[in-house]
Amino acid sequence: MSFQSNETEPVKRSSAMSFAYPFTRGNKKWYMIIGAALLASVIGWLLWSQLTAAKTVYLSVDDQPLEISTKAETVAELLEEEELVIGEFDELNVPLEKEIADEDHIQIKYAVPIQLTIAGEQETRYTTAATVGEALADLGVAVDGEDKIFPSKLEAITPDQKVTVIDIEKKVEELEESIPFAQVKEEDHALTKGKQRLVQEGKSGKKVSQIEKIFADGEQVSESILATSVVEEAIDEIIQIGMKNPVTVLSATSPAIAEATMNSTTFSYKQVLNNVTLTAYDAGVGSTGKDKSHPQYGVTYTGTTVAEGRTIAVDPKVIPLGWWVYIDGIGLRKAEDTGSAVKGKHIDVYMESVDEAKQFGRQKGYTVYVIGPKKPS
Repeated sequence: MSFQSNETEPVKRSSAMSFAYPFTRGNKKWYMIIGAALLASVIGWLLWSQLTAAKTVYLSVDDQPLEISTKAETVAELLEEEELVIGEFDELNVPLEKEIADEDHIQIKYAVPIQLTIAGEQETRYTTAATVGEALADLGVAVDGEDKIFPSKLEAITPDQKVTVIDIEKKVEELEESIPFAQVKEEDHALTKGKQRLVQEGKSGKKVSQIEKIFADGEQVSESILATSVVEEAIDEIIQIGMKNPVTVLSATSPAIAEATMNSTTFSYKQVLNNVTLTAYDAGVGSTGKDKSHPQYGVTYTGTTVAEGRTIAVDPKVIPLGWWVYIDGIGLRKAEDTGSAVKGKHIDVYMESVDEAKQFGRQKGYTVYVIGPKKPS
């Protein structure tokens, strides 16, 4: 048994709705492309307008302000437009390739030449600094506190300004010096006049001084002593100077120097002793240490027997033994004896009486004429 279907194929129809839908969907992307193109055109136009529109630039040339309206795109174009040239030593606060924006600030400082002298050598240098101190720093010139700068650091820079830097250097050196010893002279009354005796040898001392030397550009200009210290003291040389009057050594051949007459006695003498001291002695124990029982009692050093009015004791270095002398106020006497206490210009006059010898005592200021071995007649 078969069955036959009664279904038939549907018929296709068109309508306004079915036509409009496919058209709108297919062209949507074209609308987007067109819109993007229009937006890009507007943005490009705006950018082009900005780039081609005049911009206000504040330009300072050596601190002289200028307000410029320009369409230049870069700093280099602006400078070319304004006929401004930047040299090797000039300063520009922005790069030449920088693009100019509205209200940009551009500063130019032109360098000026200065005549710089350092260590005596002069050369031309260029600087944009305002003062001497700034110029030296700008040029890399090292200056310490001792160096001299002319003119001063605060002096304003002008074209062809002369600037001098003097290098000041201080050096401290040690100088060792000898201290000379002093010579000290002392009087010695036991030493004969004209003679000297070295008591202490002199020795030089030593001192060290700190010397400050100042150099200007390598040349010494001054020198001063900062301090001095004594390392070793000097030792004085001590010399004794003789003050004792010399004793003349007389002999029989010594010539007579003059002739005198005393108490009717005329004699020639070889020497005069002034300011002679006189004492008196006797032959006893008190003067000689001998009594009458002693075999040498009354015997003089020369072997004679003491006699009042003749015998005297003397210093043989002053009056030779056996010689006659004339003592002013006393008379003729002969040097026959000596004594331990009789030294120099001292004469001991012999007296027989102990009492008279004691009474005579010590008397000064006598003048004695030394005559010789022969008694005047």
